Amino acid sequence: MLGTTSIGSGGSIGTLAAVGIAAHEAGHAIQDARAYVPLVVRNAAVPVAGFGSNLGILLIILGAIFSQWLVWVGIGLFAGVVFFQVVNLPVEFNASSRAKAQLLQLGIVGPNEMVYVDRVLGAAALTYVAALISAISTLLYYAFLLTGLRRDD
Repeated sequence: MLGTTSIGSGGSIGTLAAVGIAAHEAGHAIQDARAYVPLVVRNAAVPVAGFGSNLGILLIILGAIFSQWLVWVGIGLFAGVVFFQVVNLPVEFNASSRAKAQLLQLGIVGPNEMVYVDRVLGAAALTYVAALISAISTLLYYAFLLTGLRRDD
């Protein structure tokens, strides 16, 4: 990797954030090299999620105009997005865990600096949690609209 010299007290928080993000991406490379099963599943799900995200919403809209069964097909396709987000979480958390271990093991970041790396990788992980919650909420919203389970104010 980068070497065995710690960034030390001269490293800025921005530098530590950048090192953490770069190491996270290196964590994905390690996952790929070791055929990490959740990464393999996630990579296989990418086309399904892209297809479901684009065509699913379009079918939901068209179904609202033309036929209810199109809405159900759209919801089914959009479920692929939810599946992708569920599978993506362990992949991202694992890449960060691998990154932190490598940074410490190789002496790139010292224990005192790790708090900043933890913060940036923790914040990045929350974006994936938010994406999962958003996908589930969107799926449930359309399903509730279709089944009449929406809450009337």
